[in-house]
Amino acid sequence: MTELNRKEAIETINRLSQQKEPFIFVIDYAREHAYVSPLSEVDPAEMLYDFCGNSNAGTPEAINTTKVEMSSYPTDYQNYKKGFDIVMRSLEEGHTSLVNFTCATPVKLNIELKELFFRTKAMYRLWIRDRFTVFSPEIFVRIEGDKISSYPMKGTIDATLADAEEQIMNNPKEIAEHESVVKLLCDDLRTVANDVTVERFRYIDRLDTNKGPILQTSSEIVGTLPHDHKANLGRIIFDMLPGGSIAGYPKAQSLKVIEEAENYNRGYYTGIAGLFDGENLDSTVLIRYIEQTPEGTVFKSGGGITVDSKPESEYDEMIKKVYIPVNE
Repeated sequence: MTELNRKEAIETINRLSQQKEPFIFVIDYAREHAYVSPLSEVDPAEMLYDFCGNSNAGTPEAINTTKVEMSSYPTDYQNYKKGFDIVMRSLEEGHTSLVNFTCATPVKLNIELKELFFRTKAMYRLWIRDRFTVFSPEIFVRIEGDKISSYPMKGTIDATLADAEEQIMNNPKEIAEHESVVKLLCDDLRTVANDVTVERFRYIDRLDTNKGPILQTSSEIVGTLPHDHKANLGRIIFDMLPGGSIAGYPKAQSLKVIEEAENYNRGYYTGIAGLFDGENLDSTVLIRYIEQTPEGTVFKSGGGITVDSKPESEYDEMIKKVYIPVNE
């Protein structure tokens, strides 16, 4: 598959959407690189996708029944805290109120990334040859007719804990973090849509993982696009990036803090991917992400940091998000 630059990607998305030709797109965190292709031209040997049942994957010729195993080797706490302290300084000085801080964790798997695509369960799954596999639970935006909806996901807890739902719903840090990201996503939608409202605030989803069940909180935000939005769909998508849930608030300052605090290249991690079916669009944030690099395989993960965050608990959350939602 051929990578496009930002200008090429916007032009291609605009052209295909105006022609009402179904296509897939994948955009990196920095908005510098993208894949955009009509669905009719996607080669399953190069890319596999399954977005809420819209898939080119089919059934693999042979299904490996070996139990999926993953060993992880996270950065040590002191190294994590160096980046955390940079984020916290910005929060304490009032430059930001929320920053998404992430790390790359080396992992070893007993199966290939393509096979892992078939062995996982998630709303959105994506595999690109020699690059990465994603099994994301998070919607970025959906467009149906002139309505655009966003579903920011912020807040995670072990579902087996006593009163887990009450704990996460009443945690001041989690509430503040979620309020910030909802505010940011409302601002993002207002750059491209009118009549933006929060339809649902902090509802809970349960996810099953190879480390046990977890609860995550999300919200639903809705706005109205111009009637001619298909002519500018590429610009609309790029104008909302990077996604608020993986950046911070205010976004511009948070991006500067992220660049200083993180000592690696996010690449396509925390970018987005989506499908346009000729009329409507569905897209996801590229989290729960395993990448194949020249140095080995890495699992990229992180979380939102607020002024009330504790480094020990945030470090633990970053590690707990290194999981595989196995379909077994």
